[in-house]
Amino acid sequence: MPDELIQIANRIKELREILDISIEDMAQSLGLPVADYTAYEDASKDIPISALYTIASKLGVEMTELLTGEAPRMATHSLVRDGEGISIDRYPGYRFWDLSYNFQHRVMEPLLVKIDPSDTPSLVTHNGQEFNYVLEGRIEVTVGSRTMLLSAGDCIYFDPTIPHGQRAVDAPATFLTVIHA
Repeated sequence: MPDELIQIANRIKELREILDISIEDMAQSLGLPVADYTAYEDASKDIPISALYTIASKLGVEMTELLTGEAPRMATHSLVRDGEGISIDRYPGYRFWDLSYNFQHRVMEPLLVKIDPSDTPSLVTHNGQEFNYVLEGRIEVTVGSRTMLLSAGDCIYFDPTIPHGQRAVDAPATFLTVIHA
């Protein structure tokens, strides 16, 4: 089990306990059985990014605090140079870089995503709105029962409460995703 996952799980548990929020309440907020939520806190199950957003909101902190243990510091702007975003590895074949991690009170999360080809994308749901812009390669984006092929320069804006996922076609692909919670 990756050390990063253990640290994130420990931060979540500690904040939940400080705020006197029950495990049952957290599980209900995520729409999960208590056993699944408990697996997040004991780091026996990876925590999807969509769940991290919801957990951070419920705990009243920025997602950056869950990921790094430090609160964002910038209030007027946050400059992130090429290759300097905070790396987030949540799923096999997916690599995320948080491009706004140091900006306080974000209302959206821009993430650079690199994905490897896979058979079937894992479908996820979360609140808000989502925008994907393909930078290189080709990806299939599934939203509900519809699957669309996007190439470099193509983009899609959608309702992420509908089960959705992306997969690279033929070769690794890179896209920008912006999630508004």
